[in-house]
Amino acid sequence: MAAPWKSALLLLLASQAVSSVNASDEDVPEEWILLHVVQGQIGAGNYSYLRLNHEGKIVLKMQSLKGDADLYVSDSTLHPSFDDYELQSVTCGQDVVFIPAHFQRPVGIGIYGHPSHHESEFEMKVYYDTTIEQHPFGETAYSDGTDTSRKQAYAPEDASQEEESVLWTILISILKLVLEILF
Repeated sequence: MAAPWKSALLLLLASQAVSSVNASDEDVPEEWILLHVVQGQIGAGNYSYLRLNHEGKIVLKMQSLKGDADLYVSDSTLHPSFDDYELQSVTCGQDVVFIPAHFQRPVGIGIYGHPSHHESEFEMKVYYDTTIEQHPFGETAYSDGTDTSRKQAYAPEDASQEEESVLWTILISILKLVLEILF
């Protein structure tokens, strides 16, 4: 009697393992169109700058492959930094920034190599977001102006997730500092 349950449990665990392996960074909404993939290296405490000219809603997904690269975005300067930016993502893993369509072009993108690592390697994917914008008075506007068949809207991360991410970043930074002092 226990053998069928064990085999069912093993089958369930195996399927979960396969699905977690297949669920990679590439799980993006079908409304996102990949425009560019940028790979690079940045030294500790240095910036690398990119310029975005593409109109519309843009999503930047950057993964630190080695070290810790952080992302700063601005529509008022082409050289954003941790002192001068409009949008940022400074996690220890994947950084994601949603650039709204109303940002003035060109948009400055700053990639900062965190000083906790001698060198950081990153891969950033730039997506064009074609989802519907919902207006407060019930009107609907499409970012590409043509597709009226799409009914879904993609909701970016809410404020509580951003606050949680900031808290984790601070906690990890404090932990790194304590470990450096102890060892």
